[in-house]
Amino acid sequence: MLVSESWLKEYVPLDMSIDELTHRLTMTGLNLEGVEDVDGQTTIDLEVTSNRPDCLGHIGVAREVSVIFDKPLTIPDAEVKTLTEKTANTTSVDIECSDLCHQYYARVIRGVKIAPSPEWLQQRLKSVGVAVINNVVDITNYVMLECAQPLHAFDFDKLDGGRIIVRRANKGEKLVAIDQREYELVAGDCVIADAARPVAIAGVMGGRDTEIGDQTTTVLVETASFAPLSVRATARRLSLFSPSSFRFERGVDRQRIDWANRRCCELILELAGGELLDEPVVAGVAPNGLPPIEIRLSQIPRVLGIDIPDDEVVDILSSLGLKQHGGVDEGVVRFESPGWRRDLTRECDLIEEVARIHGYERIPIDSEVPLSPTSRTLHTRVVDRTRETLTALGFFEAITLSFVSEDQLELFRPRASDALKVEHSSRKHENVLRQSLIPSLLESRRENERHGTWNAELFETASVYLSADSNVPNEQAEPQMIGMVTGRSFGELKGIVECLARRVSSSAQVTASPSDIPQFVSGRAAELQLDGKPWGWMGELNRTVLDKVGLRDAANVAEVDLNVLKSVANLVPEYAAVPAFPSMQRDLNFELDLDVTWQQLETVVRDSAGPLLDSVQFVDKYQGQQIAAGKKSYVIGVVYRSAERTLTADEVDEAQKNVIERCEKELGAKQR
Repeated sequence: MLVSESWLKEYVPLDMSIDELTHRLTMTGLNLEGVEDVDGQTTIDLEVTSNRPDCLGHIGVAREVSVIFDKPLTIPDAEVKTLTEKTANTTSVDIECSDLCHQYYARVIRGVKIAPSPEWLQQRLKSVGVAVINNVVDITNYVMLECAQPLHAFDFDKLDGGRIIVRRANKGEKLVAIDQREYELVAGDCVIADAARPVAIAGVMGGRDTEIGDQTTTVLVETASFAPLSVRATARRLSLFSPSSFRFERGVDRQRIDWANRRCCELILELAGGELLDEPVVAGVAPNGLPPIEIRLSQIPRVLGIDIPDDEVVDILSSLGLKQHGGVDEGVVRFESPGWRRDLTRECDLIEEVARIHGYERIPIDSEVPLSPTSRTLHTRVVDRTRETLTALGFFEAITLSFVSEDQLELFRPRASDALKVEHSSRKHENVLRQSLIPSLLESRRENERHGTWNAELFETASVYLSADSNVPNEQAEPQMIGMVTGRSFGELKGIVECLARRVSSSAQVTASPSDIPQFVSGRAAELQLDGKPWGWMGELNRTVLDKVGLRDAANVAEVDLNVLKSVANLVPEYAAVPAFPSMQRDLNFELDLDVTWQQLETVVRDSAGPLLDSVQFVDKYQGQQIAAGKKSYVIGVVYRSAERTLTADEVDEAQKNVIERCEKELGAKQR
């Protein structure tokens, strides 16, 4: 925000040096970007945060100076003389989209004379980098920079039907703006129209056909409140940014819309002449006051670590424009925020205001602030355990953007859900919210390959975005996933996934079943379950996917749901005695039908081996010569152990006999 020192003096005395002024403003939240001389005018460049749109006008900055230095603040009364003829007899305003336009004020001035602005007005606009056009247009810019409320002036005689309609644009409608460029509108854009066509893009820019020109004699002055998200979406989509859209995106003071309109009319009457019709035409709903906020005075020393007298607290908040409701009641005071400080909604907001005006520099660095330790949440502990496990297994953590391109989205898309696309994003290419972490990890792996780092093994823990429906639970709409990419084999990656599960819960059981995700190599893809809950998927990517990314080497990937992992978490180590007696392992080699899975075989073995079973291990798989067509061979290792004694061969043989009989009966297995 560029602020003219001479302009600022119109509202508040500036008997301090520029250095002291800018230092105090910086210490209270308006950081100094620089000071420069523009044609003999001192201009201050202040950084204004998005929660302080009031300081996008000179009056807002003057109000801050008034409070900081305890100086009187003078705001113009904006008084105007009018005719007896009513504005409503000449024009009308209809709002057909109340969700996009909250309120609209219109006044009409007849008999204006368009001419160059006086020297003082031109100097002030030039000092803050605004081009000079003519007296009426310059006044609208002047008032916007004065109070942060954007305005627009229409040549009333060029409005078809002499009326204003605020509505949604129809698909395909076009508008030539005052920048002389034609813009195609989409259904949903908020526009200001006359009886025939759009004449302005609401909150963004006016149209060429109704702009003020040398022949203009009747002016319609507009002030309004438009929905910030609507203005932002339209401006981003059209790549059309203006001082007006910048302010509407951050919100305007709805309680000062009429003042801004009157102020503009006052200056037009003074500098361009004319006669103002009586009573504005107003459409929309008047704003309600903000709900009172309670501040417990005892919280100030607890939060800030210093005592500030109660009277000073009340004086500071009152000087900032907050309206006190009642007195101090048992250490509690209630304040209502003014329309220009809609960011003040909570007790802590008021405490922060007290601190910055009292002076952050007056809070000792060794002041004791009561703190209470907090425990790490389950989410944090599981994420930390995930990072520890995967980095110990040779992976590096990656952090990628939530946005991907449409091509990236299609690389790996295991879920059948509509893509969430941000049409007005400044990122014209990568503007789709990801539905999987895998595409971004593959892009990172490719970049590593290009820089000579082969087999970059990467993982990421982050959200994917599946739905914008507010009725869908957040864990389903934006689930947090753990994505992995590696050059290791399918079997090794499955072992890594199992290791991760067991590191979070020692009793966790990971099961895998064949997957038909088309991006995987047939036969090397699996749907994963964790303790019977759907968990994710893993597999070897086929060459088509690898070629699209530009990867040379093969890659196996896995993606699992962090919330499912959290649901089985048991992060407290459990004591288990070291086995005192030796184990006995027996290998079995079964010939099975091709459609019998390892999971089925393992389940039957576990169910039939009896209480002496210690573990079941995959040893080998064979399919080829010496195996009948339509058959395959699994070699399985079965380990037995007793916690009470050394097992005998007869005991193990009996258990093995049961395993063989059950496998033959239930799976049609044939022992080789």
